Amino acid sequence: MNKIYSINGPVIKVKDTKDFSMREMVYVGEKKLVGEVIGVTDELTTIQVYESTSGLSVGEMVEPTGSLMCATLGPGIISNIYDGIQRPLRAMTASGEIYVSEGSMIPSLDEQREFDVEITVKAGDKVSGGDIYATCPETPLIMHKCMIPPYLNGTVGSVRPNGKYKVTDIVVTVKADNGTVHELSLMQKWPIRNPRPISRRIPISKPLITGQRIIDTVCPIAKGGTAAIPGGFGTGKTVTQHQLAKWCDADIIVYIGCGERGNEMTQVLEEFSELIDPKSGRPLTDRTVLIANTSNMPVAAREASIYTGITLAEYYRDMGYHIAIMADSTSRWAEALREISGRLEEMPAEEGFPAYLPSRLAEFYERAGYVETLNKAEGSVTVIGAVSPQGSDFSEPVTQNTKRFVRCFWALDKSLAYARHYPAINWLQSYSEYSDDLKDYYTENVGEDFCDDRQEISTLLIEENNLMEIVKLIGADVLPDDQKLIIETAKVIRVGFLQQNAGHADDTYVPLKKQLLMMRAILKLYHKSLDAVNSGISINKILSSGLFDKVTKIKFEVPNSDLDKFDEYFAEIDDWFSKNA
Repeated sequence: MNKIYSINGPVIKVKDTKDFSMREMVYVGEKKLVGEVIGVTDELTTIQVYESTSGLSVGEMVEPTGSLMCATLGPGIISNIYDGIQRPLRAMTASGEIYVSEGSMIPSLDEQREFDVEITVKAGDKVSGGDIYATCPETPLIMHKCMIPPYLNGTVGSVRPNGKYKVTDIVVTVKADNGTVHELSLMQKWPIRNPRPISRRIPISKPLITGQRIIDTVCPIAKGGTAAIPGGFGTGKTVTQHQLAKWCDADIIVYIGCGERGNEMTQVLEEFSELIDPKSGRPLTDRTVLIANTSNMPVAAREASIYTGITLAEYYRDMGYHIAIMADSTSRWAEALREISGRLEEMPAEEGFPAYLPSRLAEFYERAGYVETLNKAEGSVTVIGAVSPQGSDFSEPVTQNTKRFVRCFWALDKSLAYARHYPAINWLQSYSEYSDDLKDYYTENVGEDFCDDRQEISTLLIEENNLMEIVKLIGADVLPDDQKLIIETAKVIRVGFLQQNAGHADDTYVPLKKQLLMMRAILKLYHKSLDAVNSGISINKILSSGLFDKVTKIKFEVPNSDLDKFDEYFAEIDDWFSKNA
């Protein structure tokens, strides 16, 4: 008899049984709480429960299911809101429940909703894993493509006519090569901890365009890439992810609120429902999936939420879509690992985190990528994970281990945030290893000088930082004019280029072409000023011209729809220096 032997928070143990296998999903107790087997020995089977174990008692039964912990995949995922183990929160609310109730058996997908389904195969067709057998409009923005399960190869048998079907309706049968007949509905299941198979990985070469200048220009991220946003409390991690979710050129956004405050997640849900997708004019929720696992929800489900989110992302990637995952935050996920590890009495590593923390982070971030799918389409999963180091200490284990597995690091700075400089990404601590991978794209699609201009602007910022060390000691008056010019130019870069106003119509999103023209204007002013200083003109005279202030305000003065106005600024710079040189 599979009875509970001990209970320690979300960790329970069953004694003297051979009925369970590793990673198997189980139902625990009279309420049928969802759990997963995480340890098996001759004497004890260890299970982590994804729901609150309050009221659970020793001696209650544990029921095996014979299957792994799976996500339900099918039409109806987009615009839905789930908890960490893919239970629909809206459906729970509709049933009159204020909090997530234990043992809730509400299906992940609405099994009463009908979709206009078009069958894309016919009887006798040879099919293999990944082939599309039916399509239906899931939202006005997303066409859902039902795919043959990756493990299945065979011949199409019976086919239902086009029409309205529920997700549970059988629409196609496939006779496998071994003679077994498989009935395919509009949905399928996939183990959340297993990456979905692909045909091959494609080298990264396209940027994920966000419209945020410090990201697109200084520290770009590629489609299929990985990025971390570390920052202390109040530095703008969530706000930055909101901007990326709204403006990045991904087809679908998966937002995972992992262990965040309940009121913050409420704000996310309300904002996302009100936001309008700027590309389509439709509500942003028409291409968004939200997974909300707040800090007061069961800690084990927080650990599972990351895997649930990335499994949903991989499913839509296999249809040929480009997905961006916002995980907020992986620190809370790591804390869940630490708590469960402590209850399992495992040997702690640095700061109490389990020794396998790096491998778990690697498992998550390595599921990102730009790939060719089994049906020969191209899709990508881009992972952007927020990290919440205590006290803004980037040397703590989660931040340091995350840096090992991501190629883009956007370090949020508390002093910048308090100075109202947003995005508060510190340009000196941040970096991107995608710059060289994306060079050809920028050169061919934006401008041949884009990468050179970016490098020069970054160099000026570094030189300014070095000079400010001297200024702090002996003041700015002793610096020669050419070094004073570097400081003034860097100020224009910081205020006029890196700082961005999310509430301004033309500054909340900036196309790459405008970003390039802004860099050209700044560098043109710098080079002209440097030539003038070298020819004996005082830096004070150049500053009194007002050109530096004008270039700083270009981001507001030049509309995104009228970039020809930059010619007026270029002409004004040339005119002033030709008259005063």
